[in-house]
Amino acid sequence: MKLRSITVFIHADESLKTPALDRAAELVRVARADASHTEFGLQTTRIAAQPLHQILRARSALEFSRAFETAYRARGFDYGALLLASPQVYADAPALVTNVETLFVSLAIASQAEGIDFDALRAAAHAIHTLAHASDDGLYNFRFAASANVPSGIPYFPTAYAGAETPCFAFALEAADVAVDAFTDAPTLRDAQTRFVNAVETHAARLDAWGAHLQAQSGVRYAGIDFSMAPYPNENTSLATALERLTGARFGARGTLFAASFVTDALRRAKFTRAGFSSLMLPLLEDWTMARRSYENLFSLDSLLLYSTVCGTGLDTIPLAGDTDERALGALLLDLAALAVKLNKPLTARLVPIPGVSAGASTQFQFEYFANARAFGIQADARMKLFEM
Repeated sequence: MKLRSITVFIHADESLKTPALDRAAELVRVARADASHTEFGLQTTRIAAQPLHQILRARSALEFSRAFETAYRARGFDYGALLLASPQVYADAPALVTNVETLFVSLAIASQAEGIDFDALRAAAHAIHTLAHASDDGLYNFRFAASANVPSGIPYFPTAYAGAETPCFAFALEAADVAVDAFTDAPTLRDAQTRFVNAVETHAARLDAWGAHLQAQSGVRYAGIDFSMAPYPNENTSLATALERLTGARFGARGTLFAASFVTDALRRAKFTRAGFSSLMLPLLEDWTMARRSYENLFSLDSLLLYSTVCGTGLDTIPLAGDTDERALGALLLDLAALAVKLNKPLTARLVPIPGVSAGASTQFQFEYFANARAFGIQADARMKLFEM
């Protein structure tokens, strides 16, 4: 298990002179100094502010975002995140991603309180399509996501943003190997569950203790752990590997829905200071075994939507054919948003159309954090009225 990030949540003002930035910087300083003496390590430090429209007064979205990047980089943060949750900033999404190198951006398309925001959904589809063709590899969409019913305080990017209680910080983990180890050779499902819950609680207890220590040293409130079991692209750090060890069946075959639900239920049984999703995460391009199974046609986008009803974060790092148009992207986002609202759960979509790659063809990324996979093709009925509303 590794600590993927410490994510700090602050309320920023447009001048970026808030004392919260300096308090966050002190936390980063203490955490980096401590991390080398812990078992967890620390891969990245990240910062997320409140929704962008709540910050802007006189500056443009792009001007502020550039200044925000300068401010957080100067204070020791690797990455920042901003949420677009107002019509006044929807159209800025592509420019923020392409012009601010270390900034992650999300656009809210639905909430339990307001339902689906069709203007936001169309803006998200447009942003994905625009970003896909802004580079040869389509990788700008790695830093953009549509978010549906996603609350504040989630430490994973791109969908992190600050709520009312700030400053605070939370841990995001890379912990798929915890599930792989727990499920490998477990004689029964009960044994698998017990081993998994015990492992989660053991790791979490040490992280909780460190979080309390960092709070005492920095004065920034510790909010907890997002134990979403994020993978890394090799076989023994793959959540799909863990699910296969649990059921004995390949990922995508019958039993996968059960396995996804099993992991989510087991995580809910574990006792720790809980933050964010704390659920099953299935990012296709980041999961070695999941990517391999894509070539065997064992699952579809509909399968992934189905799995997201019992767990997980939605459709994450999904490779799509380069000719996927805005109408098709919007149709897929519409289905995801409907699930998020109907089931009152957070779901995200990080979709990656890749120029020059056709449906069914393999991606050809030369990127440490991606496993190559088969690209999906999606189409929308020409009669669909989403883009006529």
